[in-house]
Amino acid sequence: MPGPNYPEVGATRTGRLPSGYRHLRYRAVLPAGGFEVAGEAVLRWRMHRAMGVRIDASAPRAEPGVRVTAGLGLGRFRLAAPCEVVWTVRDDRRAGFGYGTLPGHPVRGEEAFLVERTDDGRVWFTLTAFSRPASVLARTAGPLLPLFQRGYAWRCASTLRRLSAP
Repeated sequence: MPGPNYPEVGATRTGRLPSGYRHLRYRAVLPAGGFEVAGEAVLRWRMHRAMGVRIDASAPRAEPGVRVTAGLGLGRFRLAAPCEVVWTVRDDRRAGFGYGTLPGHPVRGEEAFLVERTDDGRVWFTLTAFSRPASVLARTAGPLLPLFQRGYAWRCASTLRRLSAP
């Protein structure tokens, strides 16, 4: 079974995003004390599912090599987006993962979801991505695609705020 369909696998982990792609960096504060709940919500697909995204994953938790297909939309208008987890982190300050697109995904690239606790006790959610169209649908979307991606990032943060609220 083929792996990610782009050569820069793992670039979202370092934050040095490759040229030739659209870049997205979105950061939002989460409720104080919400690190554990938010981190587990990201790693166990709960954030995605709470947003209404259909998740079919080969494991209940994000780990390198786990295959996941995210389904966006309804019924026959559901868009399948196959990915593979390429890195994860879980320690006392950071929890999250990055996954890369597989053949059949409408875009080519990588997306990372990270919950982080800073020295001052704040809890942050960061979504980092790089992508470019890989299908006619994505190319047709043109300038709307970055707006959709930014809206998706905002929705991830809003969902995590709700899930991790005291």
